Amino acid sequence: MPDIKKPIISAHQLTKQYGNNTVVNSIDFCVQQGSCCGILGPNGAGKTTTLRMLMGHVLPSKGQLSVLGWNIPEQARAMRQYAGIVPQQDNLDPDFSVTQNLSVYGQYFGLSAAEIQERIPKILAFSALEQKADARVTTLSGGMQRRLSLGRTLINDPQLIVLDEPTTGLDPQARQLIWQRLRQLKNQGLTLVLTTHYMEEAERLCDDIIIMDQGCILEQGAPRELIERHIPPNVVEVHGVDLELWHQDVAAQFELHSETIGDTRFYYGYEVAPFLQALNDNPELRYLHRPANLEDVFLKLTGRDLRDD
Repeated sequence: MPDIKKPIISAHQLTKQYGNNTVVNSIDFCVQQGSCCGILGPNGAGKTTTLRMLMGHVLPSKGQLSVLGWNIPEQARAMRQYAGIVPQQDNLDPDFSVTQNLSVYGQYFGLSAAEIQERIPKILAFSALEQKADARVTTLSGGMQRRLSLGRTLINDPQLIVLDEPTTGLDPQARQLIWQRLRQLKNQGLTLVLTTHYMEEAERLCDDIIIMDQGCILEQGAPRELIERHIPPNVVEVHGVDLELWHQDVAAQFELHSETIGDTRFYYGYEVAPFLQALNDNPELRYLHRPANLEDVFLKLTGRDLRDD
């Protein structure tokens, strides 16, 4: 296997076009070993296409791409022996049991029966599915199936795991367990790349964030760096009766940047204690004072318009 002391993933001017439609537009990024990189963006931003190029499932139109030291797409088949992927939709075999799903998947990588049998108990423990080893997939909850999909990627002892929206549709308890498992994998030295629409998930898990829109990278960096770069530390969300009148008569004197979304006005600032006192003096208004977060950055960069495709 090639030397992977260099970045686990290195992309230079990576581009994907379908006819005249440019889905990924000349992007550059690197992912370091043992880190978690999150790719964020509205629907249609090019996230999933980027992941599929990383795995060699989609051929780039232009650019250079190296994954685990292999040149992609030319050496994608060899690279995939050392990588795992958790797709957006679970693709488990519904007719098989949990153990059978793991066994068959291990055979795809050329593992011997002895190797597979040795690894399955560890994967069941990792996935918290020891009591479901002989259960058919159709009897599992959505969270259990997702844990099985994640655990299944470990059968070939990968060095890189790519996850496309790993917790979409899960309840908070199931999502928390998936987060614990992903942090555990990162602490063991695995490299993770994921897409997600959950900004809290990206803040909790990712060392680096790439924000994409319309096939381009708008911004990249550590979550806290991005927040400090783009948004003042305090955000106050205000709604209530005659909000706009109060804004013109009272709030304007505080010279805070603000914007209105629906029936709520968002105020951004560094020192907001006097502003909060003014709000407390008006019982008709309700407010939430919170620290700036990654969602504020995401919406500032990509806009607040609804994307349905």
